[in-house]
Order: sequence, then structure tokens, then C-alpha cells
Amino acid sequence: MPPRIDAPSAPRIAVVGGGLAGCECALTLARAGVACVLYEQKPTIFSPAHASPLLGELVCSNSFRSNDAETSGVGLLKQEMRDLGSAVMAVADAVSVPAGKALAVDRERFAAELTCRIEAEPLIRLVRRPVNSLDPAEEPELAGRTVVVAAGPLASEALVASLRKHIGDEADAGLYFYDAIAPIVSAESVDMGVVFRGSRYGNDGPPPPYADDAPLATPAPAAVSAPAPDEQMGDYLNCPMTRPEYEAFYQALLAADKVPAHDFEREIHFEGCMPIEALAERGERTLTFGPLKPVGFTDPRTGRRPYALVQLRAENAARSAYNLVGCQTKMTYAAQARVFRLIPGLERAEFLRFGSVHRNTYVNAPTCLNIDLSLKSRPTVHLAGQITGVEGYVESAACGLWLGLLLGGRAPNAELAPPPPDTALGALLRHLRTPAKHFQPSNVHFGLMPELEEKHPKKSRKAALAARARRSFAAWRGKTTTH
Repeated sequence: MPPRIDAPSAPRIAVVGGGLAGCECALTLARAGVACVLYEQKPTIFSPAHASPLLGELVCSNSFRSNDAETSGVGLLKQEMRDLGSAVMAVADAVSVPAGKALAVDRERFAAELTCRIEAEPLIRLVRRPVNSLDPAEEPELAGRTVVVAAGPLASEALVASLRKHIGDEADAGLYFYDAIAPIVSAESVDMGVVFRGSRYGNDGPPPPYADDAPLATPAPAAVSAPAPDEQMGDYLNCPMTRPEYEAFYQALLAADKVPAHDFEREIHFEGCMPIEALAERGERTLTFGPLKPVGFTDPRTGRRPYALVQLRAENAARSAYNLVGCQTKMTYAAQARVFRLIPGLERAEFLRFGSVHRNTYVNAPTCLNIDLSLKSRPTVHLAGQITGVEGYVESAACGLWLGLLLGGRAPNAELAPPPPDTALGALLRHLRTPAKHFQPSNVHFGLMPELEEKHPKKSRKAALAARARRSFAAWRGKTTTH
């Protein structure tokens, strides 16, 4: 541990936001002997999602998710964070409650303990007031300081407006307001004997006949043959549905259990991000003319246009994970697993991430941020947590931990190298710098990691990825400790 120093009257680093990312960053800086000032707007201002004046308030009752570092990306990430001295993980472990293989915490005890650690740390000066601008002319206390914005997905409108000035508001470079995410499934769990690869209108020849009542087993005309998987073209995997299959799926959507909305979620959703079950409530054919429209496709097994069609979009370059396009949802996780497995080809789907609908503010990180999570337009301002485009409590804290390590360890002739992309933390950070046409927030999962060099059976693949990650992480740690 670096030697302690007395806190100067004007710390050189300012952290904006007392959530998990901000607290983790501040405590990591302090552990490195670097003083900082931590700004928290509560209790002067509460976001629509917060009610307690405590720092590190967990808004929902979800746990920190799996603790299994062998089969879960987030479990592996937590292991790496513990190895790096994460304060958030130390507190979470101390106030954990029984939850099987998951890490669940007593929310009130968690926030109280984290607040106590911040308040007791002499190298952290806690200032309880909102920061509404990144402009030193409007916020003189920020002048000459490195700033870490860890304001979360519910950052104040004033701070968001100030941030927008620095990154622009164009579609490919600005601040996004996103209201929904769809589930992600493992590619290995998709039945390639049912789905077909293709892009809309990517088939040659005249439009196919419309399969309004065609059964699934309708034989293909002699002229139609299904190409081999490696010969198929197109960016999407397509799950074709007959009318009976669609009707069963539609009725299941209507009957499924939904997550009750909090008061702060009672707002009009963006039309492009409507929960699929909300669209279904508008009428039986709404989905077939919307996100599940089959126009422009031919099922190679039947030579006909499906009655409905669910598209799967690759989530990474390796195509090991796929997003269910248009299937953003507020169904419970159990309902999602049951309902989405009614889709042909997804009967045995393995969910890497379930869908959810909520207000979320984040930047297009690959466009706006440098490798050290600083703004390309203003390198002295860094972003941490969910505003960068990561999802989840653990992932948010991991961003704060990384920035604390990076900023706390900087020296004139030294720079902390990012962790390798085949580690959990490295994969998460790589997600934030990988250009994408439609960049979306993501939890950490094995699908973000590079593919293994050798093929492994499905049952042992995750364990192999985890083992490789631990080796790479240990080698990286060995280099950083001798830095």
C-alpha cells in the first residue's frame, strides 16, 4: 500500500456522484494516497429513483448477481475486483445475505457502511451539493482539476446539458437517451436447423408467397434449397414463425408477468423502445407489422414468407452472442425465459442478459471517449459507471475502480496498461471502445471476450474462458505491481 499523505486543501481530482462508481473511484484514489473531493447532490436534490441521503444507494432489489466465477462473467468480474482491492466488493461481502450462488446484500446496511467509509477517509472531502456544469466559469471549484463524472443514468438535466456541449448532440457522437434493452442469447444455444441467416430483401427472385396458414412442415418447392450455414449470407439470424406459433407467442406475451413500474418509470416510452408486450396490447397484428414483420424474407425450408419473424442481431464481432431485435421487455426474468423460448429456434436459448425497460442516459462511448474513459474533446474530464454504457451495479463499480487505479497510479513516465480483453474487466472496457452502428449498454458476459483458440464442448467452454481470464489477469497484475 502506498504511504499515506495529508489531504491538501485543494485536491487535484474531483469526483461527481456518490453512487457505486463514484465511491469506488474515490476510495481507490485514497488507497493510492491521492486526495479527492467527492460531490453528491443528495440530500439537496434527489433523483426520481432515490430516497435515502446515504451514498451508494441501491435503487432496486436485485442482487449483485452471480458469485460463480466459473460460469458467470459477472462472477469473474467480482473476483477480479476483489483482487484489485475493490471497496464496493468488500462492503458487499460484509453485508451479504443468503442467496445461493448469487451475491445479495442488505441494501440499507450496504449504503450505510459505504457512506461511513467515505466519511471516515481523511483523503476524501465529501461535499453535499449538486454540480450542474463542467464549465469552470460556472463551477469554479472544478478549475485546474481532473474531473470524474460518475453521475449515473439519472444525471441531472443541467449536468447532461453541460456534458452535451462537450461531446455534441449528433446521433453518432452525442448523449443518448435510451429506454429499453432486449435480451441477449448465446449463439451456441440457437437451433441453426430452424433459423436461417439473411438480411431483409436479401433473397433473389420474385417475392415469395405469403404463408398465412402454412404449417411449419410445409415442404419446400424443388427449386428452393436451404444453403449450408457457412454459405448463407446476411447480417441477421432469422427465426420464422407460422401463424399458430405466432398466436401462441402473442397470447403468452399478453398473459406474462410484468415487473411493476416504480413511480419514476411512469412515463411515455419512446415509440422505438416500446416493450414488446405493450405493443402486443395494441392488437394481434401490431407485431407482425412492426418488429416481427416478415416482409422481405423467404424461409429456405418452405420457400414461403413466414407469418412472423424474430431477428437476432450479432452482439459482438465473434457472433457468439445475439440480441433479440425488437424484444425489449418489462416481463419478469422467469416470464422472459418461458415466453421467448416459444420462438422457433430459441427453445433451448441460454440468456446472457435478460431485457429490461428503464430510463437510462449514456454516451456513445466508442465515439466520445478515449481509452482512459476521458472525453476526446476534453481529456481532463473522465466518465465512470453507467453513463459510459455499462449496465449493472457491479459493472458500474468496476469502471470507478479502474479509473481510481488509473488516476491514482499515473506518473510522468508511467501509465497503467488496460487489462487484457480476455479478462472480465478488460472485456468490459473493450466494449466501451469498440465501434458499433448502434452502441448499446451491456452487462459483462463471456460473449464480450475473444473466442478461444481451441474448440471446447459447450459444457466446458465457460470454464475454459474463465481459466484463460485468470491466467491473463494474473500476468497483467504481475506487470502492474512492478510498474
